[in-house]
Amino acid sequence: MSKKSQINIEELDYSAILNQAINQIKTARTLVAKKVNTTANSVYWNLGKLLFEKHLEEGYGSGVVKQLSVDLKNEFPDMGLSPRNLWNMKRFYERHYQSDTKLLQSVAVLPWGHNLLLLDKVQSPSAVEFYANEASTKGWSRDLLLNAIKMDSYSRAENQLKTNNFSNTLPEINAEYANEVFKSSYNLGFLGITEPVKELELENRLIAKIRAFVLELGKGFSFIGNQYRLEYNYKEYFVDMLFFHRGMQSLVAIELKIGSFKAEYVGKMNLYLSLLDKLEKGENENPSIGIILCADKDHLDVEIALQDINKPIGVAEYQLLLPKDELQSLILNEINAEEENEQT
Repeated sequence: MSKKSQINIEELDYSAILNQAINQIKTARTLVAKKVNTTANSVYWNLGKLLFEKHLEEGYGSGVVKQLSVDLKNEFPDMGLSPRNLWNMKRFYERHYQSDTKLLQSVAVLPWGHNLLLLDKVQSPSAVEFYANEASTKGWSRDLLLNAIKMDSYSRAENQLKTNNFSNTLPEINAEYANEVFKSSYNLGFLGITEPVKELELENRLIAKIRAFVLELGKGFSFIGNQYRLEYNYKEYFVDMLFFHRGMQSLVAIELKIGSFKAEYVGKMNLYLSLLDKLEKGENENPSIGIILCADKDHLDVEIALQDINKPIGVAEYQLLLPKDELQSLILNEINAEEENEQT
């Protein structure tokens, strides 16, 4: 091998290579897990349907289900076919057999334990679909799903005002999609921050946990870089974080602010988007989109700041701190209650 063809690994961004490799493996594992979950849920669905159609009810049907459990466990010892679980399968079928396709697809890819939690804790079909999609997209554990339910994330997401100008700056279909993709609030509790930080430190922590941040953003985001350099008219500009969204075919610039929203942030973002569209946007790509991520925002302040802006910009809040002691206590109580139920 010639010296020219040799690659000095120190000259490459090794961390980027490592992160890409890790993401490839985790993505593959997620896809495999979804297939496994879908298959298992299909079996549970069919068993639940069988019990439902045979009109078996707890009480007079308990003897039949107990015997069924014994015989099935002898044949399939690793499938978790206890009497209680068989009744849960019937509940699962009863809850969803008249549900629409989107809801059925959402719960089909969840682990069985997640579906049991939704059965016990969430009644509204639209709320079930919301939590199922969030859990699937963000890879939530059962405890994180419980956390979200207890925080009533569904109601908060439903009631949040849209603080963006997408409807005025994007074609209707793109605006609808952008409103689905971008949220009004993001939870950055995974950073473990317990005291005030500077914007650069916040950015560095997000970069260190970029996979968790991308999961919080949602599906379709690919990370391009931080402090992304743009040069125009002999001047340099730096975008805090730059992403690409595959579904929207748009570059997405994110600016981080540790304080409350200020109107001047919009002008700066508008400039960045103009430069991105001029210097970076591909021929077949859609206009770049900007998100200003700040600690707090006032809807009216955002509305007036965006009023005459012709670039698509959204403003979102983030939460860094969670009521840790209260939340841990809440989750432990729920886990203990579940364990007690399983023993009875």
